[in-house]
Amino acid sequence: MKRSAVVLFVLAAVCLAGAQDKAADAAKKAFEAWNSHDAEKVASMYAADIVYEDVPFGESAKGTAEMKKFATGLFTSVPDVKIEVTTSFVANGHGYLEWVFSGTDKGFYNTGKRFSIHGASVFEMRDGKIVHNRDYYDTGSIMKQVGALK
Repeated sequence: MKRSAVVLFVLAAVCLAGAQDKAADAAKKAFEAWNSHDAEKVASMYAADIVYEDVPFGESAKGTAEMKKFATGLFTSVPDVKIEVTTSFVANGHGYLEWVFSGTDKGFYNTGKRFSIHGASVFEMRDGKIVHNRDYYDTGSIMKQVGALK
């Protein structure tokens, strides 16, 4: 009996870890979509009812059409955007990613200068898609690096 319970516990832990790995992979794939610079691909990584919040700039996108528009705007502002995930954690459909966001400022402050900052995303997932995402990062660091803030 005890042996069966241990085996079931181990199997459950392996299955849970596998589900968490799939969720973490799906979240990382969303960032790969951002790196593709394809707004349609970006929007496809999010649920139809996505609520995406860029907290520092006070912007949000609701639904995939707005998500596509938001991505298009970012690609115009930072055409060479690159996001590198450095740390991730997902459990029970909730998680966070830490990342490095870099590129050339062509539209935030129109300086043409490069920047690189650390940030984090807190998200919720359902059926392999992100349904709520909040991004946090320091806009002051961007401003200093591109010369918009002394």
